Amino acid sequence: MADLRLTMSCWDYDRTRALMDGSVKPDGIELTCLSLSVEETFFRMLRYREFDVSEMSLSSYTVSLFKEERPFIAIPFFPSRFFRHSSIYVNADSGIHEPKDLVGKRVGCPEYQMTAPVWIRGVLSDEYGVPVESVTYHTGGEEEPNRSEKLKLDLPDRIKVEPIAAGKTLSAMLRDGEIDALYTARKPSSYTGPNGPVRRLFEDYVPVERDYYARTGIFPMMHIVAIRREVYERNRWIAQSLYKALVSSQAKTYHDLQQTAALKTMLPWAVAHLEDTEAHMGKDFWPNGFEKNEDTLNVFLRYSYEQGLSKRLLDARELFAPETLEAFVI
Repeated sequence: MADLRLTMSCWDYDRTRALMDGSVKPDGIELTCLSLSVEETFFRMLRYREFDVSEMSLSSYTVSLFKEERPFIAIPFFPSRFFRHSSIYVNADSGIHEPKDLVGKRVGCPEYQMTAPVWIRGVLSDEYGVPVESVTYHTGGEEEPNRSEKLKLDLPDRIKVEPIAAGKTLSAMLRDGEIDALYTARKPSSYTGPNGPVRRLFEDYVPVERDYYARTGIFPMMHIVAIRREVYERNRWIAQSLYKALVSSQAKTYHDLQQTAALKTMLPWAVAHLEDTEAHMGKDFWPNGFEKNEDTLNVFLRYSYEQGLSKRLLDARELFAPETLEAFVI
């Protein structure tokens, strides 16, 4: 029987590269891979469902579960993770010197439902006493104007979200003091260093993020891998096949990072960085699978609910194809 032909869109990560270049092949699947930017992949999948499988914003996927047709189903592989303390930027003249100073301020975020700001708002609430409803959020393009939410939102009245004016960008507005802070995924062009008009709230962010991980065990996932539900329902075996292949691809990256005869990355102290990371986070510092990530996912789902994005508090098991919930050795 011929392999099932599927299309998959994902950014060109080291941990997915073996799947993208064909050196790892999912069982029973002939996979056509497209290496597109995350913004393009998300837009095309969420709006038009152009791919059979794609990388997807964890937050957007969670919001999609409340749509009547529930168009996607996920597998517990996380191509993108990021500590986001470094992603809070403030205007140098805003009077914001510590997290509690954000209360009552004007805060930009490209999209309210975007995963990075969901984590940032949750961490600021849990760790620093900055309630989600204590600021006004301004949404729009960070560097290019006229960005809108990819998914229609129905937020409670206590959450104040206002689109910025046509032609404006959040990066420029932050530099010019039209907003006080920015929660984002990409570093804004108006940030030119700690002595410029825009600075990070946590300039020395690595110790802050390490302390956060040491206390909570949370390494925030940003993206998951989602399958169009009708594709999955016709061939439910593909969830396991894709998951196994993705984990095998990441295993090759773990192996590559261990090499000392020659560096496979262009970071001069990559070996030292790896050893330091393993000392703080263990050998499997980028874990996949349901069991290892259940607690972190439930924290994110609580944030989604508290921030008005989820209509009820989901359990992490509800996110994934049931075939992928049980751990097995590859």
